[in-house]
Order: sequence, then structure tokens, then C-alpha cells
Amino acid sequence: MATKEDTRKVLDWDALEVGERFPPFSYVLTQQMLDEYRRGVMDPEAAFPTIAHKVDVGAYNRAYRDHGSVNARCAFHCYNPPLPGKRITVHAWIADKYIRRGKTYTVTEAMSVDEDGRLLDRVITHEMKQPGEVGKKWG
Repeated sequence: MATKEDTRKVLDWDALEVGERFPPFSYVLTQQMLDEYRRGVMDPEAAFPTIAHKVDVGAYNRAYRDHGSVNARCAFHCYNPPLPGKRITVHAWIADKYIRRGKTYTVTEAMSVDEDGRLLDRVITHEMKQPGEVGKKWG
């Protein structure tokens, strides 16, 4: 059985450029998607605020391959509830990178807008790029 070759770039943290943009992700939000989300969070009026989060790190993972990561921090900013039937486009990019306590981190940021140009949400995710370091201080 033939396997598809992984064409993603291997992460070179030193060469990673702050500001690098990923291809946008676009889809139409359906009433069914909204209903399923509301059932999942057990809130019949939930506004589906975590749209950008679904693709911020996903955009990174479609572009790069690495040894994994650990979510170190995530901030959600919700502006307008999405409307079923509207096309949503999510833009994601590398917002920052830094070293703390000898460990490398990447920061991805994403924002979603609907077809009318309304800003829906923004998410900023910090990831430590050495998942094997988790738990060492307790081990």
C-alpha cells in the first residue's frame, strides 16, 4: 500500500520567521454545526466562540512537522457571534517566538471574519516545542 509523502517543512525554530502567514481556511458555518457545538458544550444558546482556535495551530501543523508541542497558554477574544449560513475565513500566522528557561516556544495567532467583514474572534496560542520536557521537574 502506497503512503502519501509528508511534504511539510521540518521545523527549524531558529529559522522560523515571526509574521509568517499560513494559507487562510474558509468554510460556511451551518446551523447543524452550531447545533452540534451547543449540544457538546451543553448550552443551547452558546455563541460558538472558538472558531479561530480550530485552525490556528492546525494551520501551523499543515505547514510544519516537529516533535510535537505542549499548549503553554491560550487566549480567546470574542467579538461578534457567528451567523449560520455565513462564510467564515480564518487567517493565521506566527505572531512570536521566544525562549524561556531554555525551552523554545512558538506563538500562533488567528482571527476569523465572516463574509460581511465582521471580526468574530481572535485566538493567541503559545506552545512549548519540547513536549518531552513536561514533567521532568517532578520526575
